[in-house]
Amino acid sequence: MKKLLTILLLIAAIAPVHAQYSKDNPRALADKAFNNKDYYEAAYYYRKAAEGMSLITQQSIPYSGGGKTAKAKDGKVSDKTYIAYQLGESYRGYENYLEAEPWYYRVLQEGDEAKFPLSRLWYGVCLRANQHFDEAIKQLTDFNTSYKGDAKYRAIADKEITNCRFAKEQYKYPLLIDVAKRKGPWFSDGSDYAMYLKDGMSYFTSSRFAKDEKTHVNRLYMLRNDGSGQPQQVQFKDDGSMKSKELEYGTPVFTPDGQHIYFTRWFKVGSKSTYAIYTSRKGSDGVWGAPEKLNANVNADGFNSIQPYITTDGKQMYFVSTKPGGYGGDDIWVADLSGDGSPVNSKNLGSTVNTSQNEQAPYYDVQNKRLVYSSKGFTGLGGFDFFETMNDNGSWSTPVNMGYPMNSAKDDLYYVPDPANANKFYISSDRESDCCLNLFEAYDKRHTLSGLVVDCDTRKALAGVKVSFVDSLSKQTIKSLVTDKTARYSFNVKTSRPYNLVLEKEGYFTKVLPVPAAGREMQGDTLFNPDICLQAFKKDKPILINNVLYDYDKATLRPESKTVLNELVTIMKDNPKIKVELAAHTDSKGSDKYNMALSQRRAQACVDYIISMGVAEDRIYAKGYGERRPIAPNTLPNGKDNPAGRQLNRRTEFTVIKVE
Repeated sequence: MKKLLTILLLIAAIAPVHAQYSKDNPRALADKAFNNKDYYEAAYYYRKAAEGMSLITQQSIPYSGGGKTAKAKDGKVSDKTYIAYQLGESYRGYENYLEAEPWYYRVLQEGDEAKFPLSRLWYGVCLRANQHFDEAIKQLTDFNTSYKGDAKYRAIADKEITNCRFAKEQYKYPLLIDVAKRKGPWFSDGSDYAMYLKDGMSYFTSSRFAKDEKTHVNRLYMLRNDGSGQPQQVQFKDDGSMKSKELEYGTPVFTPDGQHIYFTRWFKVGSKSTYAIYTSRKGSDGVWGAPEKLNANVNADGFNSIQPYITTDGKQMYFVSTKPGGYGGDDIWVADLSGDGSPVNSKNLGSTVNTSQNEQAPYYDVQNKRLVYSSKGFTGLGGFDFFETMNDNGSWSTPVNMGYPMNSAKDDLYYVPDPANANKFYISSDRESDCCLNLFEAYDKRHTLSGLVVDCDTRKALAGVKVSFVDSLSKQTIKSLVTDKTARYSFNVKTSRPYNLVLEKEGYFTKVLPVPAAGREMQGDTLFNPDICLQAFKKDKPILINNVLYDYDKATLRPESKTVLNELVTIMKDNPKIKVELAAHTDSKGSDKYNMALSQRRAQACVDYIISMGVAEDRIYAKGYGERRPIAPNTLPNGKDNPAGRQLNRRTEFTVIKVE
């Protein structure tokens, strides 16, 4: 839940201590804050100590490892190295990886890795978070090679290496989704997150400066979803349990009738925060009543429960809790609700959904039986990533990472769809911040590729065609279908990875076509037109190749002839099991011997070109027939010349002679 507490709150906590600040003892203040896990405060004072030691320079520190190192003369850890390491730890403690990275690097450069054996591991983690994936893999691999301590740290390194490789692939071929930060009144000087939409209004959590309370504190706000107006705090009648400024509120959600609101409420005593889920009923005056803590089915004594989500039928509440019966850290649970909205039980979603690490921010789509939530326990891009799993009568499918740019190298939580636009949704992420969650809106540009398969000659719909949607990099078939009498095909295109459509039917040439990138118009048979024709063939039956042209009395291919022959090259490559004869024919002008030689040279010129384009020479051979196989009269019945007939006889054909 650290993202629920804005760094600005920690700044406020520093203020009274800062008044007592001693220039001679910033390290002691830093150590105390660090031991209390107040990492922002610790970083503040460690940085003061670093400034006193002249460790702060204007020159940036590169992220690549290696280089000259220096050790303390007495073999002990120098104060400078200690401060550098603690600065890295403090920045990493509140997930400011950009600031943490160079301090771990400095420890490595100082040659004190033996004193701080985890410095290379955390340096690699920072590199991953800052998207230096190749260097991160190198550093993490080096750590695993040299580190001889607790195996759990090598396991962390292994997981981070896997994350880096996964992230590289995701960034190279992102999902067809546009993600952008919400601007205007949605953005503040604090955290803004966990949005919920109801009746054209957006309800969200923000730690923006509250003028009435003169501080930064997490509160619930409402704003028209078109962004007009200014955010207004959601007010509750004070239940008198404690001063309102000591309480914080977040993650709002409503019952379908809008009469109940559920939310997380928490307070901090010393360094410990206590979280529980509350509800409030709207009164006849339109004002929300005093918050009521949910019963022990959800809020177990001594444990935290957070982030409620009410299903659209109002029958269940998904939530997050550390209560007994989980698998470690924050787990996703579900509770059935009574008619008055009270939880009557609760059940952990099990080890398929939950891991030994943290899971948070559940959203459940009742109609599609789909759970979207965030987890740190699976392979991902880093921090909390969104995962998707389907419910089949209480059995959950293996969670699938929802990919980049849905996910980032930082924390990504609180998915919610836009009820007014099926292709729009909202998330919360700190991907553009060193400290705080912001609201983002996303447009789903994933689409359906569909069309018709026809016979190239008759243009009639072609049933019985196997159409496969294939990943052209891995060669994995994503999905296949066989066309029915409608001859239509349909596939979902989700990412910018290159895909092919492979169309196969007995008695027809197989066709492989690249799926165009999103947004491009489709034309012709390169799948720039979703309607595709297949060419029929019969063994030993010649097929005419139109427009293979030569200069008079020559066998040299014209440029336009090569363009035509490229179609045959494609057929040969798409159908690796066929062998063909390529034949050239002439009309009757000239001697039979001359025409045989000319036709053989012309056929061989075609074959040589096709072989030069990557077709194996044992799959195609040239045959010149001269004037011996006319398909039209060279002369008319009256003995005069027949130019039209001669033109038909001067032709190039190919024939499938073998199918392996």
